[in-house]
Amino acid sequence: MTEKTDVVLIGAGIMSATLGALLRQLQPDWSITMFERLDAAAPESSDPWNNAGTGHSALCELNYTPRTADGGVDVSKAVDINERFQVSRQFWSYAVENGVLGTPSEFINPVPHVSFTHGADGVEYLRKRYEALSRHPLFEGMEFIDSPDEFSRRLPLMAKGRDFAEPVALNWSSKGTDINFGALTKQLLAYLGRSGVDIAFGTEVRNLSKQSDGSWLVKVRNTRTGSTRTVNAKFVFVGAGGYALPLLQKAGISEIAGFAGFPVSGQFLRCTNRELITRHEAKVYGMAAVGAPPMSVPHLDTRVIDGKRGLLFGPYAGWTPKFLKDGKYGDLFKSIRPGNLTPMLGVGVTELGLVKYLVSELLKSPAGKVNAMEEFIPRADGHDWELITAGQRVQIIRRKGVGGVLELGTAVITASDGSIAGLLGASPGASTCVSAMLDVLQRCFPREYANWTPQLKAMVPSLGVKLSENQALYHEVWDWSTKALGLTENTPAAELAQS
Repeated sequence: MTEKTDVVLIGAGIMSATLGALLRQLQPDWSITMFERLDAAAPESSDPWNNAGTGHSALCELNYTPRTADGGVDVSKAVDINERFQVSRQFWSYAVENGVLGTPSEFINPVPHVSFTHGADGVEYLRKRYEALSRHPLFEGMEFIDSPDEFSRRLPLMAKGRDFAEPVALNWSSKGTDINFGALTKQLLAYLGRSGVDIAFGTEVRNLSKQSDGSWLVKVRNTRTGSTRTVNAKFVFVGAGGYALPLLQKAGISEIAGFAGFPVSGQFLRCTNRELITRHEAKVYGMAAVGAPPMSVPHLDTRVIDGKRGLLFGPYAGWTPKFLKDGKYGDLFKSIRPGNLTPMLGVGVTELGLVKYLVSELLKSPAGKVNAMEEFIPRADGHDWELITAGQRVQIIRRKGVGGVLELGTAVITASDGSIAGLLGASPGASTCVSAMLDVLQRCFPREYANWTPQLKAMVPSLGVKLSENQALYHEVWDWSTKALGLTENTPAAELAQS
């Protein structure tokens, strides 16, 4: 027997959970069904140890502020990403105040975001970056630091044993956060469950087929019992991480033609020495090596997970043809189609730097991984760290001209009739989940969106407004969200130092 539902959400990660929560608030009479192939919530990229937990607001990530040909710094991407993160902050604040989310400190905590360079050229770049960003309201309060004494005071773990004969510099922002996207997802899913959403774990979507009336038949299989279900849905969202590409391909929508995926796995070194953890409180991002891709940007991150502070360094890239950490080795090959083969081959030729980087990472020994950390921690000792495998990322390959281009970002794919949508790509990903899902709503429900707009503005007061062009509104929503989320700058150290 075919079941009927208004909305099917595929995947129990941050994207599907966010879209479900938005729809529950906007259209509580709609029926929603969610399918997750694994037996837990947020099991892949949303899991806290499968990502660095950086609320990607472009405060510290240097790949969002590239140098220009004339020696300046282009901050346009940083401003755009920060705008989108502010949308997430506002919705989470609304959700806390209206019972959608619970205790905010379980998923978000203040942690400074810091950019770090060394050498005269790096110091000059950070100086120009600071001068360019500090003029924007979204980045006010950022500091430029080139004093060894101040560096040592703020980052004692990174200062110990450092030869300050080589100049160093920091861009320091106290407005940064650490986010446990796994805990955030679980709180959203708990709300969905309370509000009547049917959430089926251990249930894999096997096929998607379009019906003559515009709806979709979603065929699923219980991974434990082998039993099957068929659900008819008016709208389908594919928030399945790396599996979004093959599922959209199964759906057969023309908009996915020409898209391919390049899987990249990752590893982090996680600190096991509690004394070291208490000596560092910041997310410090450095510069990628010359010729290395943006995904290789090294960073030393304070984490706050389950009320305890942690510390990780990475990433170290690896490669596997799987599209999920718990995926299958045939994932990449099964995704190859006549329409995306040329873009894939084209990227293989144009992205030789990426290939070289991946090969060097795969050949790196455990001792080599620790040595790579010495740029940040001069006296790093491998005995204080353990190697963990992070989440799997599938970078977007998009057709361009006669070839293809590798895109290091996220893309929302929607069918022309708005009956199905999916999200491809990775960073900044989860940090901009709310703006991405608002994009889905606007594209797929244009008639309803007009009626939803007043309520959406209650959830996201800056909806339709660039905060970087409205300083008064920015200060208003910033103060509100800071209070609602309990984000008093630089409090985690005092509260969690003994955790």
